[in-house]
Amino acid sequence: MQSHHPPSHEHVDMEMVKMEVNLDDIPGEWLGYVMDLLFENGANDVFYTPIYMKKNRPGTLLQLLCSTSKIEKMKEILFTETTTLGIRYYPLTVHRLERIFEQVETEWGSVTVKKGIYAGQVVEWAPEYEECKQLALSHGIPLKKVYDQIRKSAHT
Repeated sequence: MQSHHPPSHEHVDMEMVKMEVNLDDIPGEWLGYVMDLLFENGANDVFYTPIYMKKNRPGTLLQLLCSTSKIEKMKEILFTETTTLGIRYYPLTVHRLERIFEQVETEWGSVTVKKGIYAGQVVEWAPEYEECKQLALSHGIPLKKVYDQIRKSAHT
């Protein structure tokens, strides 16, 4: 019988929650502020989705992922920094791939590339955006040119 456990280099976290609130009466500029606070206080991910609420009012669905140990802090931020009157949260299992970081040389400098490994094979990779952005800005070249060179290097 096959085990349903991931290889030891992958990670399953069963101590996670997804928290969410519907917001229809919050100034848009507050949303970025709240996102920063949530990340600074331990949220693993924060995202917004435009939604339509009762009476067909446009609103925003704020969702976040965090460890169960961070629930109280996330609730405090959501209740004190947004206009919500209620928070929904659900247990969540997260399966993370093994991640390795490698340096790739470009003609403008080195860039960190994050690779996702599944069953011993690279299944996903991405250059670190901020490093690519800095190279593009400092050398006056298009960002996509940096990405293109990294992509070519990754295939050789």
